[in-house]
Amino acid sequence: MRELLIVAGEASGDLHGAKLAEAVRALAPDLPIVGVGGGRMRAVGVKLVHELDGVVGFVEVIRHIPEHWRLLRALRRRLQAGTVGAIVLIDYPGFNLRLAAVAQAAGVPVLYYITPQVWAWKRGRLREMARVITRAAVILPFEEAMLREAGIDATFVGHPLLDRAQDLPDRATARARLGLPTEGEILALFPGSRAVEITRHLEDFVAVAREIERRRPGVRPVIAVAPTIALDATRVPYPLVRGASFDVLRAADVALCKSGTTTLEAAVADCPCAIVYRTSAISFAIAKRLVTLPYIGLLNIVAGREVAREFVQDAFVPETVAAHLTSLFDAGPARDALRLGLGEVRARLGTPGASGRVAQMAMEMRRG
Repeated sequence: MRELLIVAGEASGDLHGAKLAEAVRALAPDLPIVGVGGGRMRAVGVKLVHELDGVVGFVEVIRHIPEHWRLLRALRRRLQAGTVGAIVLIDYPGFNLRLAAVAQAAGVPVLYYITPQVWAWKRGRLREMARVITRAAVILPFEEAMLREAGIDATFVGHPLLDRAQDLPDRATARARLGLPTEGEILALFPGSRAVEITRHLEDFVAVAREIERRRPGVRPVIAVAPTIALDATRVPYPLVRGASFDVLRAADVALCKSGTTTLEAAVADCPCAIVYRTSAISFAIAKRLVTLPYIGLLNIVAGREVAREFVQDAFVPETVAAHLTSLFDAGPARDALRLGLGEVRARLGTPGASGRVAQMAMEMRRG
């Protein structure tokens, strides 16, 4: 029986790969599953042929060219040996598109799950993707038509975060889990999931919270961070919560989110929010030339309009952001309009079960 090969490139991919492996096991308990991943994939029984070095280690290691090519050569040998019935590539296009070309040349069907964000930049990748991808499982609603127009057999499977959100706690339960008081107002802060984002954002996130405390006495700020982020306690005057983003969002009245998947989590959790982001001046200048989207937050990109206010680069001024967030605590037209927009985004993200749909696609494609 030929194996299924799952290749993830970073911590989020490891999580999606683990969920996918579980769904495949439900369909084919005896199918051998091997992969490139981390602890989550290993924990569900995936035989790792290369393990992520910690949570973000592979992302860092892969930037070193020798390691990049050693892993690619090892996977090429495996694909050419004829033991792989299908390969599922999860995100991480810098490496996975090269691997897709290797698999295609070896005659192994390629399923790409969470495809490159060509709608934001590097649209020219569509031609390359059409050459090397057998099928694509996309997680944002507008991606299917875009990829199909480029000749790629794409299917919208829904966003995988919906699988994590099927049993969201109510406000009281979420606060109890986090050890927060049942009464009073909570401000959730999401400064980022990587060390460089924390470096660029944390000081101003704290400044926003302090200004809101001044404007609205009694508000309790809480900072949500990835489990692997180490923070100096002297820089963090507020409680830290690790790895429980939905609980934090359900407990909170208002959130401040770094742009990214957290903004979609806020939509699913129905938590009014604002979106901020800051990068280096050079990176921002390059991005302005390459990215044509009018919004940076995924929440707004999915909505096709500015549902949540964005404060990017020089516009990220703590006093300005605090003034806006303060206005969202009270019931009224601004908060109501924002929550209406969050509901529209939730509806567009599809339905739970993405992992199961991708597993079914993989089984349909697998040879032998």
